[in-house]
Amino acid sequence: MPRLLYTLGMFVLLALSLVAAPLSAQAGLDTVQVRTTPITRNVYMLTGAGGNIGLAVGDDAVFLVDDQFAPLTPKILAAIATVTNKPIRFVVNTHWHFDHTGGNENMGKAGALIVAHENVRKRMSTEQFIEALNRREPPAARGALPVVTFTDGVTFHINDDSLVVTHMPPGHTDGDAIVYFTKANVLHTGDTFLSAALPFVDLSSGGSIHGIITTAERVYAMANDQTKIIPGHGPIADRARVKAFREMLVVLRDRMKAEVLAGKTVDQVLAANVSAAYAKEWPNGHERFIRLLYQDCLLYTSPSPRD
Repeated sequence: MPRLLYTLGMFVLLALSLVAAPLSAQAGLDTVQVRTTPITRNVYMLTGAGGNIGLAVGDDAVFLVDDQFAPLTPKILAAIATVTNKPIRFVVNTHWHFDHTGGNENMGKAGALIVAHENVRKRMSTEQFIEALNRREPPAARGALPVVTFTDGVTFHINDDSLVVTHMPPGHTDGDAIVYFTKANVLHTGDTFLSAALPFVDLSSGGSIHGIITTAERVYAMANDQTKIIPGHGPIADRARVKAFREMLVVLRDRMKAEVLAGKTVDQVLAANVSAAYAKEWPNGHERFIRLLYQDCLLYTSPSPRD
């Protein structure tokens, strides 16, 4: 126990020395608590602010999926230090968004190798504009960029397991990846799947509802009834929840196609409250999703001439 406490203190001191964000940027995050939820003997989910983090520990390496915001790095490292005293060797980003990659530079300075799809590095290397959020993101610092990139996927053979990272069709963004901890039977989906909300289809980052639906189908096919699924946001889920997610999205997509073909405006569709049937089971993100789904459907559906 004294060794673990010493290691915890060293992790926190190291992290504090790495976080370079000004105090004003940390406003609102100083009260965030990072919580660790065990999933299997050596796989955990960490929650704080931003995307859910996947954590695998073992004799070979500490492996992270995503790393939230830079000011939270000390708390994330402190949470990790309660389950292992080993340093983080690998961080895989599920996509480029700031609430999943904000800690990259800090983790890289601490010795972790950052890995992501090639489109993640491309987008982080240049200024981005997320239209739906009216948010402009400057290029990331050089130290925050993925050092290793892949096109189709990559597998980590560590901790007596095979951690399979697979690029998905453009859905949430054009750099989406899921991570399957094969022996542990745990899947991290990034933001291609949310367990308590409608998804964010980031059209300005190459996303599409079709890709999100296809990814849900592939996740469902990879999983079985015992698979634990870490969503991008929300509580741990299972295969049945992914199936329900996919079925809901198909219904809403087809309904939206019909509305667009009928020449409806987005305000008319919103007024019709087409997603109301899912408000209880999937309570968050409805208006944003409907607006983006409408915009997405306009790309491939030609409305009939209006009277």
